[in-house]
Amino acid sequence: MPKRSEPSRGTVQVRGARTHNLRNVDVDIPRDALVVFTGVSGSGKSSLAFGTLYAEAQRRYFESVAPYARRLMDQVGVPDVDTIEGLPPAVALQQQRGAPTTRSSVGSVTTVSNSLRLLYSRAGHYPPGQPHLEAEAFSPNTPAGACPQCHGLGRIHEVTERSLVPDDSLTIRQRAIAAWPPAWHGQNLRDILVTLGHDVDTPWRELPRKARDWILFTEEQPTVPVYAGLTPAETRRALKRKEPPSYMGTFTSARKYVLQAFATTESESIKRRVARHLLSTACPLCEGKRLRRESLSVTFAGMDIGELSRLPLSRLADVLRPTAEGTAPDLGKLRRAHPEKALVAERFAKDLMGRIQTLRELGLGYLSLERGTPTLSPGELQRLRLATQIRSNLFGVVYVLDEPSAGLHPADTQALLAALAQLKRAGNSLFVVEHEVDVIREADWIVDVGPAAGEHGGQVLYSGPPEGLAAVEASQTRHYLLEAHPGPRHPLRAPTGWLRLAGVRRHNLRGLDVDFPLGVFTTVTGISGSGKSSLVSQVLVELVSAHLGHPPPEDEEEGEALERTPTAPAEGHIVSGMEGVTRLVRVDQKPIGRTPRSNLATYTGLFDTVRKLFAATKAARARKYDAGRFSFNVAKGRCETCEGEGFVSVELIFMPDVFAPCPTCHGARYNAKTLEIHYRDQSIADVLGMTVDTAHDFFAEEPPLRRALGVLKEVGLGYLRLGQPATELSGGEAQRIKLATELQRVQRGHTLYVLDEPTTGLHPADVEKLLTQLNGLVAQGHTVLLVEHDLRVVAQSDWVIDIGPGAGDEGGRVVVAGPPVTVARSAQSRTAPFLARAL
Repeated sequence: MPKRSEPSRGTVQVRGARTHNLRNVDVDIPRDALVVFTGVSGSGKSSLAFGTLYAEAQRRYFESVAPYARRLMDQVGVPDVDTIEGLPPAVALQQQRGAPTTRSSVGSVTTVSNSLRLLYSRAGHYPPGQPHLEAEAFSPNTPAGACPQCHGLGRIHEVTERSLVPDDSLTIRQRAIAAWPPAWHGQNLRDILVTLGHDVDTPWRELPRKARDWILFTEEQPTVPVYAGLTPAETRRALKRKEPPSYMGTFTSARKYVLQAFATTESESIKRRVARHLLSTACPLCEGKRLRRESLSVTFAGMDIGELSRLPLSRLADVLRPTAEGTAPDLGKLRRAHPEKALVAERFAKDLMGRIQTLRELGLGYLSLERGTPTLSPGELQRLRLATQIRSNLFGVVYVLDEPSAGLHPADTQALLAALAQLKRAGNSLFVVEHEVDVIREADWIVDVGPAAGEHGGQVLYSGPPEGLAAVEASQTRHYLLEAHPGPRHPLRAPTGWLRLAGVRRHNLRGLDVDFPLGVFTTVTGISGSGKSSLVSQVLVELVSAHLGHPPPEDEEEGEALERTPTAPAEGHIVSGMEGVTRLVRVDQKPIGRTPRSNLATYTGLFDTVRKLFAATKAARARKYDAGRFSFNVAKGRCETCEGEGFVSVELIFMPDVFAPCPTCHGARYNAKTLEIHYRDQSIADVLGMTVDTAHDFFAEEPPLRRALGVLKEVGLGYLRLGQPATELSGGEAQRIKLATELQRVQRGHTLYVLDEPTTGLHPADVEKLLTQLNGLVAQGHTVLLVEHDLRVVAQSDWVIDIGPGAGDEGGRVVVAGPPVTVARSAQSRTAPFLARAL
């Protein structure tokens, strides 16, 4: 270990960091500087920046907080490190969402809504006789403000005959009432109707209106005898003879079942199934504005607070400007009548203008205050938090940022760099985990971690000014930082056909016509908020899914299903080209599982093959162990102390809960008898602990496994452990696991692959691996369509569709479409100048 130097006032000194894959790292990092942590995906950058530096800063802060208060805070745990000296307080700006709910909005995250409520309360125009309202009366999240009919959600949810019975040509026996549960419960309800004398064999539409309404909407719940398996005629005879029934059954109408099931079920799949039969409409009382009528009767600049909250921030600034500058027509009259109100209006308007200006500078002027955070991209959410910090005027703080350029167009990256410079000028330190070369080039100091990922990483290869990285042979970052590195080029491929869409409407897309080439690699570009994802990941996917007869894709939005912002059905139609598409595959960044029981091996299906191999061993056959014995989710094979989790939680009350290895299985997840079975001297737990790289060599004689693991290696995931929990994977890693799972399948027909920003979270070296795989799909005759900001990827595509020219209302059009060279020459495109540099 190097001789320990005296602490310097201007540096943070880390000694012996061992979080995750870090290998006893010692490093000195300057304060009051923009420090960028670089390295390939999985190298240990985040383990150093977040898992060590931020975790230790937070731990020290919690030490100073009253023990009771600590219980109310989310604590990240204690890092595995010997010492850290010279570490100031830290603020983390990560991309995670927290608890998703539409009650959390752009306005609440940035606190702009708080100032707006005060403006309405103190300086709003009240109708005659209206009593004064406090600021909380203008919040839909308080009893004083929430609309009594929709409880502040802005929408009400009901069922109709059409939503409960989608196909009225079916009979009740044929399950016309689709909202009723499947399997036995649904059969029970149909048998009860037979007892009650209803006709279950006549098409629904031919039944009397009175009978249909009672079956669907009654609040009555009669309990009657049920004769399971008998025909209606046999049931009538049994009732007449008063024969003993199979059991007594209680009736529940379709409406009552749907509403009760939605409100009470713990099962996500049941909740999703019944939610399909609920119709969401704007609340008629508040017109979707979520507030009481008396709150909406107060206006400012002629608008109620609901109308103002729906404006894009850029337009909101235009409304506030006259008041902030003291030139609003009503202000003179107000000064004479209520000078104190005029002063308040001016002050609040100025404060709001300042907050909105910061958001506009970060390229977020197209968002509205009422926009729910679940609908935002992680990059948008992180920039909202960044804007709040810029306005907070803190100094002497370390800001730890997680890929702030994620999801940003190069034009917006310039605004981001300006915002970071502003925080640094205010006397703060910036520790940034980043892959974007334009951001890395602006660094005062680089900490390059590697050389590779997982167990092949975890070392600091270089810590110093950017120019010094050139001499570090082991660094995979230096090539991309020091030279234009477009990667492998290929001749432009000609489309095999065109998928033509017309009249597309969604968000800011207004009657758009667009042609997507088939059989080639296409990127869709445009600044953040221009309409790229609305066009590709929403409308295109929905229209193609419907044409292929697939169910509509699940709503991407997180949060309680009833709180989600409903998406209007895709407007627009496919004109031609579907004869060239036989299958649609959408590879998104949603988690591959929400619990630690889901992992890479289970998601890809390769664990099924591994379990069969163990079950086929001589020792397993002798004991009559089947493949199920080797699942940590099945009682017969798993450790019963931890129920297959591998760890137990120890609650420490005033400190973060500690997750300790299970005292019985020591983290292996299986019981002792299961672990006695070996395949080539390794237990099932040993296999789950292997990395993809190690397992690829270990299973060299098993073609199905070798192929599956080989594809995972090719997409740059060789460093992940087979048993790595889904909860530990980034969005980019989850997306590449999905892509690898898809690549293993035998391809038939012509598939359309749709990916939304697949390079997010990827080092340039990993981007090249991804490109090789995607180009391989095109070579097999498939179509690859990407929404993308990475200009090196765009430069290598066959066709580019640039959406814009601006964001929000200023976007939503096809600015230019053609090969990359054509797009780079466009005078109207905001992508063009950056693309020209990449070509």
